Amino acid sequence: MLWQRARRVKRESDEDANIRPMPKLRDILKPRPRILFVGINPSLRSEQMGHHFASPGNPFWRLLFAARLVPEMLTCEDDARLVEFDLALTNLCSRATRSAAELSTAEMIAGREVLARKIRRLRPRVVAFVGVSIYRRFFGVAQGQGAGPKKEQIFSARVFVLPNPSGLNASYPGFKDKLIWFERLREFAALD
Repeated sequence: MLWQRARRVKRESDEDANIRPMPKLRDILKPRPRILFVGINPSLRSEQMGHHFASPGNPFWRLLFAARLVPEMLTCEDDARLVEFDLALTNLCSRATRSAAELSTAEMIAGREVLARKIRRLRPRVVAFVGVSIYRRFFGVAQGQGAGPKKEQIFSARVFVLPNPSGLNASYPGFKDKLIWFERLREFAALD
């Protein structure tokens, strides 16, 4: 019995030794983008792949194309090409998690400060929060604020909220439910 436990502990520590820390997923940034997309944090899959919105069930890239925010179909492997279309992409928190609920309050506060500095430096025309919860966390807004244009501004950037494109989003369950808001973002960004 004791030898079995010792063998199991050794096996677990051998497996831990083979785990390498994942590299930080890089932001896709450019000065003065038309739209800066802001996610809450990367998924484990995105971190593993080294590309944003890499989970197979996440339609972010298809939504960009269907809403005519980009002129050609992109995949997560094309994320660096966003700058060609005057777009940029970052996250509130850089640590990848299975769920955003795993992020600590301290991480969220620090991420908010870093994000505000990025927005001030980049000067996007529109900041598009990819998910209602990230908008609420950034501005400290209570319930009741959903997707769409917002009255707030961040260093003169106008604010728009998209539904989280994840297939797990029960408030906007289908592709068309999300597409409406991506199309409205395109119209909102054109109002310059």
